[in-house]
Amino acid sequence: MTVSGPGNPEPQSVGPGASSVEQLRKDGNELFKCGDYEGALTAYTQALGLGATPQDQAILHRNRAACHLKLEDYEKAETEATKAIEKDGGDIKALYRRSQALEKLGRLDQAVLDLQRCVSLEPKNKVFQEALRNIAGQIQEKVRYMSSTDAKVEQMFQILLDPQEKGTEKKQKASQNLVVLAREDAGAEKIFRSNGVQLLQRLLDTGEPDLMLAALRTLVGICSEHQSRTVATLSVLGTRRVVSMLGVENQAVSLAACHLLQVMFDALKEGVKKGFRGKEGAIIVDPARELKVLISNLLELLTEVGVSGQGRDNALTLLIKVVPRKSPKDPNNSLTLWVIDQGLKKILEVGGSVQDPPGELTVTANSRMSASILLSKLFDDLKCDAERENFHRLCENYIKSWFEGHGLAGKLRAIQTVSCLLQGPCDAGNRALELNGVMESVIALCASEQEEEQLVAVETLIHAAGKAKRASFITANGVSLLKDLYKRSEKDSIRIRALVGLCKLGSAGGTDFSMKQFAEGSTLKLAKQCRKWLCNDQMDVGTRRWAVEGLAYLTFDADVKEEFVEDAAALKALFQLSKSEERSVLFAVASALVNCTNSYDYEEPDPKMVELAKYAKQHVPEQHPKDKPSFVRARVKKLLAAGVVSAMTCMVKTESPVLTSSCRELLSRVFLALVEEVEDRGTVVAQGGGKALLPLALEGTDVGQTKAAQALAKLTITSNPEMTFPGERIYEVVRPLVSLLHLNCSGLQNFEALMALTNLAGISERLRQKILKEKAVPMIEGYMFEEHEMLRRAATECMCNLAMSKEVQDLFEATGNDRLKLLVLYSGEDDELLRRAAAGGLAMLTSMRPSLCSRIPQVTTHWLEILQALLLSPSQELQHRGAVVVLNMVEASREIASTLMESEVLEILSVLAKDEETPVTRAATACLGKAVEYGLIKPSQDGR
Repeated sequence: MTVSGPGNPEPQSVGPGASSVEQLRKDGNELFKCGDYEGALTAYTQALGLGATPQDQAILHRNRAACHLKLEDYEKAETEATKAIEKDGGDIKALYRRSQALEKLGRLDQAVLDLQRCVSLEPKNKVFQEALRNIAGQIQEKVRYMSSTDAKVEQMFQILLDPQEKGTEKKQKASQNLVVLAREDAGAEKIFRSNGVQLLQRLLDTGEPDLMLAALRTLVGICSEHQSRTVATLSVLGTRRVVSMLGVENQAVSLAACHLLQVMFDALKEGVKKGFRGKEGAIIVDPARELKVLISNLLELLTEVGVSGQGRDNALTLLIKVVPRKSPKDPNNSLTLWVIDQGLKKILEVGGSVQDPPGELTVTANSRMSASILLSKLFDDLKCDAERENFHRLCENYIKSWFEGHGLAGKLRAIQTVSCLLQGPCDAGNRALELNGVMESVIALCASEQEEEQLVAVETLIHAAGKAKRASFITANGVSLLKDLYKRSEKDSIRIRALVGLCKLGSAGGTDFSMKQFAEGSTLKLAKQCRKWLCNDQMDVGTRRWAVEGLAYLTFDADVKEEFVEDAAALKALFQLSKSEERSVLFAVASALVNCTNSYDYEEPDPKMVELAKYAKQHVPEQHPKDKPSFVRARVKKLLAAGVVSAMTCMVKTESPVLTSSCRELLSRVFLALVEEVEDRGTVVAQGGGKALLPLALEGTDVGQTKAAQALAKLTITSNPEMTFPGERIYEVVRPLVSLLHLNCSGLQNFEALMALTNLAGISERLRQKILKEKAVPMIEGYMFEEHEMLRRAATECMCNLAMSKEVQDLFEATGNDRLKLLVLYSGEDDELLRRAAAGGLAMLTSMRPSLCSRIPQVTTHWLEILQALLLSPSQELQHRGAVVVLNMVEASREIASTLMESEVLEILSVLAKDEETPVTRAATACLGKAVEYGLIKPSQDGR
């Protein structure tokens, strides 16, 4: 006997229902030979549903295994082959196919057992013998590799620690190999057990950046998802030593240390949450203690003199990521409370530092913003008034301690700290402004002759101006001061900040055209000056950032928006600045883009309420004439042409904590505005917009995620999803789309999500499985009952495509539900598109599950009328769907065929069969042929 490989499924045996089972198996074999493996799978599945004998079932399962092998779905191939073996323990072909699947899955030891069984059953079979030799060779190679890994590790460390090999290519290759080996768990374990951590410590001690990077990256592999190795590594290296590497001057080494610490935090937090250590088995007594030791060291690092600004920023970034709760649903915020008690003053010290004076902490342009974000995250993580009051008390005591008794330098630090709080937890900032003498000192320092003092005071004034509580005081007392600074100061750094203060106050009316603080034309003049500074690349990036801040406020005015999008140089400068190292500019850039695209929330006032307001002499908001849709569309076109998508894509990629949830929401709003017009979507996709939208749809505020998900839906509807989201990325789109089906989303969002899911469900079984896994089916079914015809139709179309999956077919076949009845009734609706979707689903289901055919007459007394109406429809598509349903019912049983032939269906089919050759004609002819075969009718003289 020769073995039948995965390409040779074959028919055999007879039994109950044998003619149908055998025919379907033959059909499947023919489809398999033609390379239609999906079609073959469907045929074998249908055959299994017809009450096949155990022997038939074994053959069908092993044939399905052959299909899955061809489709490279090795897990399903193994499952199907196992089912065949369960039906027939001596099925040698199923054993061979399972061995092939196991080999592909890397489970060589199990594959060998199956092959040994095959050889014992057929000792002379050369195919089995060759396969067994091949897999035995693979196992030996793996054993040899693992046994030689110890020697390789030792050799790599010898090269790396040899002073004679300094800077050689050999050393570089050894470091790369070590990092690659550590990425695999087995390799990481080998390094760990080969005294690897101690050897890596020696690499760190060399102080050579390349060797330090190799050591840190290798340690990432050792600690990743492994709590015991993480704790052991911290024990050997010392927690203080690991954290101190953040503070080195070399940026690459600092970032690598940051990544290692993030991996360590993740491993420890997983242990705190679950009580076990991930991949290994033993329990660590108290991972929470290790976690606090790490955080404590990070807090200490914040205020150490000699630590690089980059290292300080990395420490803040880590604290932002690991301390606050991920979700308000988690009741435990004890880590946040502990950090506030232990380290709030240290965070405030960074936030209150003045850049670059001697004796001060070294900070970067982003350090204070990172401190503000951390403070905001900590404050938001508090659960009750008592906890918030404690936070306020600690902040106020710290500010008072500097404000009183430390002279001008102390006042300056106190005001800088207030400024930091105003950018973060503004409630705390507002309370700090109320402290005795603080606001007066801010106003006084604005007039200082020292630039550093003026900068601190003016920035604080600007941040305070955004808070409604202080805006009236500042409008009354600060506008004249800011105007004076803007006109008289000789320093651009002061003038630009004063201008931003004026911009902020000038935009107090927001988009309300009737609420303008300054004289006609003033905002245009201010905007022109902002654009001038923005385009001046001779100025430092930190100062130019303030020009963007000014535009972020001034672009509430539609005249400013129109001039801004016409200024190609200003747009280019804006986009270049958004890609620079000055990450604190991101929010201002996103705000300006939201204003230019009008993607903020705006509701048209109720006309009746407007009339009432006018009658009562109340203020009525007015929209600027240039904010009408035609102007907005024109601005979007200009932004797209200027390259806004590539700039936003770079912004989304940033790892900086400045990319807050609020900033993400602004970017989501802009993206949604950019994809509003169908003709613009290709441009957005071509410049990487699809890729950028995915993280926005999965992280951020609820509103931001919803807006990004809606933009994804629009792209998925009108473009090829496989090109828009290539590779594995297409599967990430499903979850955001399903989130739009929730009842709190608008009807338009529901509709667009259903349309997008329909497209995805038609692509592959794997995508359909992903949709099912996200529990979308019950929601889609709910929308099939919606009153709105477009929602009802979209849901039915989506369900039609999902019906290709076995799980959905099972739902329709289950007893005691009305799913089939709904499809039958919808097939008789007036809405042609709904009829088309429902009839298509009915045709598919009756093809896949013949048992449903006998249930159609039971679901409604109007079933015959509905089928006749489909067959008589002027739409050929509806006719074809109706003819396929009738054919499936005729083939399913003689009894149903008899009922159909006794009705007007026979006459309709006879007429359709005489038409020119079409799919409808062929289906009608097949129906009549089957009726003749049953003996229900006699063949006509012309043979039809």
